[in-house]
Amino acid sequence: MSQNEKIPRQIDKKSKIRERYKGIDESELDVIPAIPQEDFYHGTTEKRVAVYARVSTDDPRQTSSYELQKNHYTDLVSRRPDWKLIDIYADEGISGTSLQHRDEFLRMIDDCNADKIDLIVTKSVSRFARNIMDCIGYVRMLKGRKPPIGVFFETENIYTLDANSEMSLSFIATLAQEESHTKSEIMNASIEMRFKRGIFLTPALLGYDLDEDGNLIINEDEAQTVRLIFFMYLYGYSTQGIAEVLTKLGRPTKKGNTKWSPGSVLQILQNERHCGDVLARKTWTPNYLDHKSKKNKQDRNQYRQRDHHESIVSRDDFIAVQRLISNAKYGNKSILPELHVVKDGTLRGFVSINPRWAGFKVDDYYEACLSAYEDGVIPDDCDLEIEANEGDFDLRGYEIAHGQFFDTPGRSIVTIANDEFKFNMPAIRKLESSHTVELLIHPEKKLLAVRTVSQEAVNAVTWSKLSNGKLIPKAISGTACLPTIFKLLGWKDECKYRLLGAARKKGKEQFLIFDLNETEILIPRYVIDQAGAENGTDPDLAPFTSKNSESILAYPQEWGDSFGSDYYAHAKAETRADSSPWDITIESEPYKEPDIKVTDRATIESEIETMIEQMKETNTNE
Repeated sequence: MSQNEKIPRQIDKKSKIRERYKGIDESELDVIPAIPQEDFYHGTTEKRVAVYARVSTDDPRQTSSYELQKNHYTDLVSRRPDWKLIDIYADEGISGTSLQHRDEFLRMIDDCNADKIDLIVTKSVSRFARNIMDCIGYVRMLKGRKPPIGVFFETENIYTLDANSEMSLSFIATLAQEESHTKSEIMNASIEMRFKRGIFLTPALLGYDLDEDGNLIINEDEAQTVRLIFFMYLYGYSTQGIAEVLTKLGRPTKKGNTKWSPGSVLQILQNERHCGDVLARKTWTPNYLDHKSKKNKQDRNQYRQRDHHESIVSRDDFIAVQRLISNAKYGNKSILPELHVVKDGTLRGFVSINPRWAGFKVDDYYEACLSAYEDGVIPDDCDLEIEANEGDFDLRGYEIAHGQFFDTPGRSIVTIANDEFKFNMPAIRKLESSHTVELLIHPEKKLLAVRTVSQEAVNAVTWSKLSNGKLIPKAISGTACLPTIFKLLGWKDECKYRLLGAARKKGKEQFLIFDLNETEILIPRYVIDQAGAENGTDPDLAPFTSKNSESILAYPQEWGDSFGSDYYAHAKAETRADSSPWDITIESEPYKEPDIKVTDRATIESEIETMIEQMKETNTNE
């Protein structure tokens, strides 16, 4: 159709539309009138009325406001013959920015949903809710019911079933929410100023009373309970075990409850006030609307004052308890561990690995290792000279190939993930005289050693077990220690590392040694796929494993330029190893004095017995 033909058609359409919208004569229509909306202020239909009242704090001085609200609205309802009071729903000591703990408000909404209520009356928008989403959301939900339920805000004179009410309500609700925000900011600023000046909150705490100036003063009877809790935990009791003993002894909590729980014991153990310190702002509230507190991980300033008041337990004992608590999930139940190192013999400089302790850092391993050598200097293998005899082959330029390039059946293998060590069956067989072994690492030489020890050894771990009469490997959990080991070696947490080991033997004594530099890497396929998606995959590169494998086998980049280590460098290392004094039984020992002076075990044991006897005598006399 040409442009000339389109224009007349469009003019014709517009003409017909204009003619249609002229309408018809009103006398030709029958109008059925709507039922007029009842006047809220002069209604005659009986309404079932709910009254909602709230005060934001449980301060006794707010009780008058609370009671006045209830009395006022009881009188208000009674003056309206068309209103019937169903109930007064009142929350006392509850914030209006969140529905959390507003049990009466939620009960009122449930009654609305059960068709028990036609109208809600409250003092103001801020009493109903200071959160604009809650306020508008509930008003719309109630308005949308059949029949609709209205809310009357007396102060603002807003009735939500009026057609023009929502704009006014939204504006006032926004102001109410912002007022709460402002109050929250003012309160936070006030708290910050107090803490900066060392003015701390001193809530009720077991072991202390408050004097007339608000200072913490030791309550000796309660302090005995606190000391018993700390000493029992240091001795090796669990929080559950301590709770059972305290309950049996009838020792009261600060609130007078004689039934203890592990949680209440843990709160005592973690409160720094028992060692005389104060740490302010352990938690903070990110959102003033929901009031949910979070642990303060340097999100806000914290303030610590040492020796703020008299202590019940020593600071060193308190620190030791915190370290034990942080490592309890790894199975620690005894006194504070120390880092041990072998100071002589074949395994000189090797540091004993405690798989259940996460408190040691990379620097601790290096310091422990170097403490085994004179002036902290490790002898250099390059100082040795290899002498060539007449007729010997000249092997310069030759290499000892990596064992991983050959078939490895019967070879000792350990696979290390970021949470466990797993040895294979050949490794177990080489040291099958014991189910328990000790793992040792030389952080400078990057070597891992395994030797048999008794079950009573400090860092003994079980690496094998019997199943249907057969010895099989058992994974060694390293969730606590391996993150530090991975950091020490520069390994990636998402990968696994597989190492070939060798047995060093003299007479009946032997141990396994693994070179942590000579490792195959098992990379999860998702890591490769993710890297390829981000950087683009090289079409010339292909994994050794099949496409269905969960992991891809990789080797260190430097292996691409050689088959292994230089023959003479390898010979020097072997000569050095063979020349060292053979003795693999020398026990590891602490490499330095501990950084804290924990009460010794004998004193702890004696104090526990004495305190329990005294508490039993007190119960008998009462």
